[in-house]
Amino acid sequence: MSSSSTTRHAPHQGQPYPGPGRQRTPGAYRLVRTAPAPLDPPQLDAAQREVVDHTGGPLLVLAGPGTGKTTTLVEAVAARMERGADPERLLVLTFSRKAAVELRDRMAARLGGRRPPQATTFHSYCYALIRAHQDAELFAEPLRLLSGPEQDLAVRELLAGQIDLEKAGLGRVGWPDELRACLTTRGFADEVRAVLARSRELGLGPDALARFAERVGRPDWKAAAGFLAEYLDVLDLQGVLDYTELVHRAVLLAGSVTLPAYDAVYVDEYQDTDPAQVRLLHALAGGGRRTVVAFGDPDQSIYAFRGADVNGILDFPATFGGGGVQVLRTSRRAGAELLGATRLLTQRMPLTRLPADKVRAHRELAAARGGGGAEAYTYPTASAEAENIADLLRRAHLEDGVSWQDMAVLTRAAVSLPSLRRALTSAGVPVETDAADTPLRHEPAVAPLLLALRAVSRPAVAPPAAPLPAEPEAVPDSVVGEPEAVPDLVVAEPEAGSDLVVAEPEAGSDLVVGEPALGSDLVVGMRSAGAGGTSQAELWGRVGTTHHGAAPSAHPSDHAAAEPADEASDSAPPAPPEAADTDTDTGTDTGTSTGTDTGTAGWLTVETALELLASPLAGVDPADLRRLGRALRDEERAGGNRVPPPSDVLLARALAEPERLVAHDPSYARGARRLGELLRETRALLDAGGTAEEALWVLWNGTPWPARLERAALRGGPAGRNADRDLDAVCALFETAARAEERVGGRGVLNFLEELDAQDIAADTLTRRHTRPDAVRLMTAHRSKGLEWSFVVVAGVQEGLWPDLRRRGSLLEADRIGRDGLAEPLTPGALLAEERRLFYVAATRARDRLVVTAVKAPAEDGDQPSRFLTELGVEPKDVPGRPRRPLAVSALVAELRATTVDPAASPALRDAAVQRLASLAALADEEGQPLVPAAHPDRWWGLFEPTHSTVPLRDRDRPVALSPSALENLATTCSLQWFLGREVKAAAPATAAQGFGNVVHVLADEVASGHTPADLDVLMARLDSVWDALAFDAPWKSAQEKAHARVALERFLRWHVMDRGGRTPAASEHGFDVTLEAGEYEVRIRGSMDRVETDEHGRAYVVDFKTGKSAPTKDEVAHHPQLAVYQLAVREGALDEVLDGQRPEPGGAELVQLRQAAPKKEGGDALPKVQAQEALAGEWVGDLLATAAGRVLDERFTPATGQHCTTCAFRASCSAQPEGRQIVE
Repeated sequence: MSSSSTTRHAPHQGQPYPGPGRQRTPGAYRLVRTAPAPLDPPQLDAAQREVVDHTGGPLLVLAGPGTGKTTTLVEAVAARMERGADPERLLVLTFSRKAAVELRDRMAARLGGRRPPQATTFHSYCYALIRAHQDAELFAEPLRLLSGPEQDLAVRELLAGQIDLEKAGLGRVGWPDELRACLTTRGFADEVRAVLARSRELGLGPDALARFAERVGRPDWKAAAGFLAEYLDVLDLQGVLDYTELVHRAVLLAGSVTLPAYDAVYVDEYQDTDPAQVRLLHALAGGGRRTVVAFGDPDQSIYAFRGADVNGILDFPATFGGGGVQVLRTSRRAGAELLGATRLLTQRMPLTRLPADKVRAHRELAAARGGGGAEAYTYPTASAEAENIADLLRRAHLEDGVSWQDMAVLTRAAVSLPSLRRALTSAGVPVETDAADTPLRHEPAVAPLLLALRAVSRPAVAPPAAPLPAEPEAVPDSVVGEPEAVPDLVVAEPEAGSDLVVAEPEAGSDLVVGEPALGSDLVVGMRSAGAGGTSQAELWGRVGTTHHGAAPSAHPSDHAAAEPADEASDSAPPAPPEAADTDTDTGTDTGTSTGTDTGTAGWLTVETALELLASPLAGVDPADLRRLGRALRDEERAGGNRVPPPSDVLLARALAEPERLVAHDPSYARGARRLGELLRETRALLDAGGTAEEALWVLWNGTPWPARLERAALRGGPAGRNADRDLDAVCALFETAARAEERVGGRGVLNFLEELDAQDIAADTLTRRHTRPDAVRLMTAHRSKGLEWSFVVVAGVQEGLWPDLRRRGSLLEADRIGRDGLAEPLTPGALLAEERRLFYVAATRARDRLVVTAVKAPAEDGDQPSRFLTELGVEPKDVPGRPRRPLAVSALVAELRATTVDPAASPALRDAAVQRLASLAALADEEGQPLVPAAHPDRWWGLFEPTHSTVPLRDRDRPVALSPSALENLATTCSLQWFLGREVKAAAPATAAQGFGNVVHVLADEVASGHTPADLDVLMARLDSVWDALAFDAPWKSAQEKAHARVALERFLRWHVMDRGGRTPAASEHGFDVTLEAGEYEVRIRGSMDRVETDEHGRAYVVDFKTGKSAPTKDEVAHHPQLAVYQLAVREGALDEVLDGQRPEPGGAELVQLRQAAPKKEGGDALPKVQAQEALAGEWVGDLLATAAGRVLDERFTPATGQHCTTCAFRASCSAQPEGRQIVE
């Protein structure tokens, strides 16, 4: 086993130390960097000079924030080289690639043309050391290092495989029974990773860890030892190492080979070392006999979660044979007042094992300059905190002249970053976040590429057609009849929140339906059964399906016909998946999709196709997408398919078969066709054995998207910053794909996608990401280490969050694996000290101004500020709310415009506002484009006269077609809502709640017409046959709504069989079309009545079933327009045909609320709530019809406020609402 040996890394004797120069080919060209001009040496204080003049032996340099640590290190190296030191015998170690690059650059600049010594990270040095001592055979195959996400995935896969190994009798890791249920969880994998890392940091192999576990009685650690052995074997087989194992093997190698004899080793950020790195450094220093100069600050040790051990710096004198301790005493970063505030934090930190006088000098830094300051603010809510932070940043930039890049906002945890980013961006603050905080697959620019790659990598196998299910056995044969006995139904898309629109077509007319928004399912109309039962496919057709949410009161009780604009729709209905068939004449599939249709190719789903078309890969906007969808449906009809599939299905087919788009207008089809051809090309590439990296390149390079991002990045501004971030993310994706191919070449694209999906943490990268020079940095406190800004905001300093005193790794307790035995668990005091150090690091990033913010909720059990807020020595100020207005140009223009029309403002103030608006409107860039277009009156819509259409909405020479729901909207609710929903077609897509109502209504009709027996079991079987097609937001919601449907059907059946004053059913789902006079207008009313009953006196009663969750009041029912229109239709002859030419008197109408129980005295929960309207009296209904017809003909659609506004979908476009008033102001 290679886990505790270096057999795979045998010493290579021809190499004395890592990092030699390569052999040059004679006569070959080589690039030579121009030597930078040497810099003048900086002015050093006495403490720095002592460090620079140190010549021999170990030395620990305590360097607080801003004390010139890096400058001192560079000068120490330069001084040693000036004394004749060979740069190859000097080594500089640090902890991040960024810090190593900075050190190399600064040393090169300081040394002029002389060669600087090697400056590298611990891990880079360990890698070079191992490579230098590999044998020739192994050297030919470079070792690969696992990134953080790759290691996380490897551990999780191995843990998940433990279960299968145990089932097969091959398991070698005996996890305790109480832990086996945790093996597949992310949290347990994190705990196992911590145990593995801690063991290797302490130099423990699997056998040593197992013995230690037995000695201290920890069976979980013994199981972890067995897992460590398997894990290391897998790494060896793959030829990879994780970072902890890399350092461990370098330490083992250092004990068996001759290491280079460095004259001096300099170490930066020594407080962040782990025990393995300390052992390596001890070996490099010859056991403390050579010069080692370590710079560090125990008060800034914040990476314990990565394995860093503050004891390394505290034990430096003992570890390196009584090395001396020097202190840098002057802070050049913070002004005196700010330094005094942060110094108070160190006074609460515990004393260390270092010499007391040195620690006091280290914590009592002297300021090199005056000024600076700290402030603390509390806010009532998190949103108020974010908005005030944005205001502070904007004021610092605009009033104090602080550049954006010289400001930062720091938080305790990454979970706080998205909300802060949104608030800052919306306030006009340019923001730059660290890409390393986001897993690659969550990057917005990466998602469409991965979606396309996943689509083209699917096998092109069409799913088998599902057979039609049998009829429910409970339906007796006696009720089966011919479907031609009943005429076709015409079903149109309902208004948002209104009833389903159903009407009987005119003779010879085609089926008329409405098409909802792309991506949703449709309300469907099919031929209903006549005297016989209804098949599942027919029931599906009559019910229809809906997606995307649930409306509170959606039901199909109106069944009023669509107005002419509806009838002109070019849409068509879907059929159920079970009933899909192929038109043999046209060769087109007349069936449709419920959202999972895979189209003709079998590899591209409808949902995926729509996402890709809307993504930057295609760049098709919603308007063009709808135009293309309608053009495809027209093409289907022209080919002979009377009922073509819905647009989304046809779009998916066209994307899979782009030749379908050749004949379509390029103005709206170009993007879809180009993407379809790219997908086809990429599929061919993968079929020929192409890699994920090659496929991604084809998808990326074949679109105009890269060029658009490049142009945006070059233009700068907010769009440029987003483009830079997108380009960085795409580069990281290509790098990840290349690494995956190198690591596991040949495993295929799907495996690559699965690995990427399984990665829950952000990956490190070898490439340096570009940092925007004109943006505020937003990051966690951990990532701010080593950085500084003029103005720093430390946000979200809440008790319970900062300090976070929850114990880490409380299950496997990796922190208790000690160097000398079982370690004591971290006490709350130790956790508090670590959290205070982190807060100290965040606070000391500021040079001039530090602002600390927190939420102070009014409620006692709400969020409260952290104890750290008061440790800065400043009194927190309570800010009661949000800023008066954002300090942004748009907000300024809005306030100036409001002042110009404010009747309370003085004439002088209004004139001043006008003058300032004129000045802003006159500003332009070099190309003459206005900088503040919103300040110009030409952009103020409220100054324009309302637009008048040249084409009338309705022909005045024809009757005005209205439906009962239209009457209610137009005359009593809000005519603007009617216009936007019915005429403009801007209503939201149909909802799952409407599907609920459709199901119940159709089943009620089947019972009333005798097609289905009045048996609950039969009805539930019929319900089950289509219920799964109703797409609810979650399974629990579907189960809940199904239970409600059962209750509604139970109430209906009891109501159906009960005696209601001798009334008998006369018709069910009865369509009507009557024309009548209403004032000076002629009105045509078309609709459908759920149920018609007559009494012994021949009076007719109209019943309207409701499945909504709310009901009107008694007074509202008395003047309910919909019921009144039904009665008026009865009076005008709507039932004459049903009653053999007899015209009955309307006896009244009623709402039957199937979801709501009747009052106790009327039957309680067993029966539905019935709300009756008396027989019509007076002419109020005619007046309402006249009012509605007049508004339609005069096109007077003004908003009216009321209770209906709370659920209105058009609030943002309504001038009567605050959010829509901006349209005309």
